[in-house]
Amino acid sequence: MMQANEVRQRFTQIEQTIHQATEACQRAGSVSADLKNSIQQLDERSGKAREELQQTQDEDSIRQCVDELEQLGDRAKNACERADNVDQNVKNAVLQAHQELSELKHQLH
Repeated sequence: MMQANEVRQRFTQIEQTIHQATEACQRAGSVSADLKNSIQQLDERSGKAREELQQTQDEDSIRQCVDELEQLGDRAKNACERADNVDQNVKNAVLQAHQELSELKHQLH
């Protein structure tokens, strides 16, 4: 298991990627409601997760938090794949956030 401070450092990087996806989504002209909602949920949950990760040392809680984020990342990735004419910056940011969350999840399990 990674140390809690290692998880926090990785999460800070992931959170920046999630923010990039949110910003790319906002800049893009037309984004499907499903994709916009899934990115927004991921962004909101990542803010709550940051607070949770700062307050806990409990490995199970950290794992559960990352698992939830990874599931939201899956939803955003799937919404991105289903949407037509997705802006390349949005697509890249969503896929990168999903990849980083998946990697962190696998390192924690």
